[in-house]
Amino acid sequence: MGAIFTIHGCGLEKELIDLVYLRVSQLNGCAYCLDAHSRDLLKQGVSLEKIMLLAAWREALPLFTARESAALAWAEVVTEVAHTQVPDADYTEAAAMFSAKEIADLTLAISLMNALNRVAISFRKVPAAIKAHLENLNHE
Repeated sequence: MGAIFTIHGCGLEKELIDLVYLRVSQLNGCAYCLDAHSRDLLKQGVSLEKIMLLAAWREALPLFTARESAALAWAEVVTEVAHTQVPDADYTEAAAMFSAKEIADLTLAISLMNALNRVAISFRKVPAAIKAHLENLNHE
């Protein structure tokens, strides 16, 4: 988990990184990470509406800053690299909003979350919400 702390210390906004983590986890269908990053965003004071509409962020643009929108678009194209091949136009759009270092850090964060999603899914990590639900059932 040390790499996550490195990403959070890179200079990019914590909320932006966590929104990217959540969006990547949505694309990959990782329940454990969806639960964890939604909770992280709620703890930071991000509105429930923003979290709920993240999967359709293009339709909810007033909720997202220009930097967040650019980061989310970059997260999608990088996560789907096997299908997108990350076109030059997408890089140009990201570069208009982020410095070269920020794009590198953002790409590292996206890559890290893609890897962690695969680990969590492969090893059947149980989301906190499910653990809590099962505990409540056991106490009834």
